[in-house]
Amino acid sequence: MMANPEWKRVEAHMNRVFRTKDVILKPRAGVKDSMEVYLGPEFLGTVYIDEDEGETSYIFEMAILDIDLEV
Repeated sequence: MMANPEWKRVEAHMNRVFRTKDVILKPRAGVKDSMEVYLGPEFLGTVYIDEDEGETSYIFEMAILDIDLEV
């Protein structure tokens, strides 16, 4: 799945938005419409591809646990 140049573009966009070079998209086992998102070794979430009426968008989903909010 990573061979798809669109996923590389999504990865590059996320690196620009988060001002890093450490965001990596990795394939999900047996799933072709989404990729796992990592910041270095840490799992951040999942990005899904959505194709509707000839338009393509990518949806980034990230869960934030209450224990992660502790300072």
